[in-house]
Amino acid sequence: MSTQGEILWVDDEIDSLKSQILFLKNKGYEVTPLTNGYDALELLKEKNIDVVLLDESMPGMTGLETLLKIKELQPQMPVVMVTKNEAEDIMDDAIGSQITDYLIKPVNPNQVLLSLKKIMDGKRLVSEKTTNAYQQDFRNLFMALSSGPNHEEWKELYKRLVYWELEMGKSDSEEMMEVFQSQKTEANTEFFKYISKNYSNWVQKDSQEGPLFSHRLFKKKIAPYLQQGKPTFLVVIDNLRYDQWKVLQPIINDSFRVVEEDMFYSILPTATQYARNAIFAGMLPIDIEAKFPLEWKNDDEEGGKNLSEELFLRYQLKQLKLDHLKTQYLKITNNENGKNMEDNIHNYLSNDLTVIVYNFVDMLSHARTEMEVLKELASDEVSYRSLTVSWFEHSPLYRALKKIADKDIQIILTTDHGTQRVKTPSKCVGDRQTTTNLRYKHGRNLQYEEKDVLAFRDPKLAGLPRPNVSSTFIFAKGDVFLCYPNNYNYYVNYYKNTFQHGGISLEEMLVPVIRLQSK
Repeated sequence: MSTQGEILWVDDEIDSLKSQILFLKNKGYEVTPLTNGYDALELLKEKNIDVVLLDESMPGMTGLETLLKIKELQPQMPVVMVTKNEAEDIMDDAIGSQITDYLIKPVNPNQVLLSLKKIMDGKRLVSEKTTNAYQQDFRNLFMALSSGPNHEEWKELYKRLVYWELEMGKSDSEEMMEVFQSQKTEANTEFFKYISKNYSNWVQKDSQEGPLFSHRLFKKKIAPYLQQGKPTFLVVIDNLRYDQWKVLQPIINDSFRVVEEDMFYSILPTATQYARNAIFAGMLPIDIEAKFPLEWKNDDEEGGKNLSEELFLRYQLKQLKLDHLKTQYLKITNNENGKNMEDNIHNYLSNDLTVIVYNFVDMLSHARTEMEVLKELASDEVSYRSLTVSWFEHSPLYRALKKIADKDIQIILTTDHGTQRVKTPSKCVGDRQTTTNLRYKHGRNLQYEEKDVLAFRDPKLAGLPRPNVSSTFIFAKGDVFLCYPNNYNYYVNYYKNTFQHGGISLEEMLVPVIRLQSK
């Protein structure tokens, strides 16, 4: 008979519970009986346990003390407190210490069984419910994909895919996750075709029919909400995907109210120096280079590529006749900058607009390729999101925003582009001047697999400067990453499953813009 689960029952009068333990064993549970908290903690270090049943009043180490130690050892361990005492303060202490359930002595065997089923089957039931609901929606998503969605419908489709991805993350169904991943891959294939067909046209005509792109974001989604005397914080978290926003949202909801949630399309390449400069300048890269030839730097030129954002921002404010607003620009690239911003956050309330560019998520995704520790920590989408939450909860940014949450402010939270976990290598050859990015490249004499990229032999058609007379730009599709043939296998293994950006995917191009107000 397969076991229903491993139970640890800790009670100094364990002998009086023999009949209950026998009842659970007959129901298929493995039960380890112990008489004190010390032995329980030792056992938990050595054995996998599903649920701990814990007596509240034990001599020596009490139940509550044992509970705290268990939570230090295994924070997620479900603990059911068994107590003679209905005193409210003891229950408050126990619930405050994250017990999963509690039972009052004398315990009825069926009561115990019900509690265990609730805890252990809960996840399975959630998983089954999610799986069934996704199976029903699978066909709808499939139909939506095949019906040639427009740029607004693509946003809705991607939102639904993210919703299911987050729901699946809560359950354990590997088979359904595989089905979902193949549907998401298919969505990215269709999205690549859609962008390839329309991008140049949208950019050339700067047409109103096309999506809202990076260079129109400030004018359409930020400028209309700026006013003198009402502090607005524009927070640009570099490299923040829509799914990452959705896992940060519950934390932010504690202090702020979401007034509007939308997405916009990052321009190509979906890389910081192009997409973020476009946001601040309100122009496509080709026009930034024409207007600011000294400040614009191409990939192959020396010098920082994002050093003129404040200059571009002030130029755009002037164009929009908003240069009378008191504006301050901050860029946070390390923890010291962050702490400094946190300490001074109240001073920024005297500004009409405070722009905070926060580079953390970008550092995280790049470090992900460089550091073995982060390769372990962010090995897939679920852990990448989890790491984002963990960073945000402990970041100077979150602490700073909480400090001013009681003031009458608004926050516009956005990003420059998202990121894609790359899995499919594609060979690419170029001369010495070719750029090193894995998701896009430009150079002369580029040779590449046609099916894996969108190529612009004339960069002007993509709204991009031409670094050299014969420069070609290529953008990788889906989860493709571009590798040179020399040392091919080494680089394929090194970069596979790392998070990169610069190419064409739903994750990189469809990114959040959120308007928040203090509650």
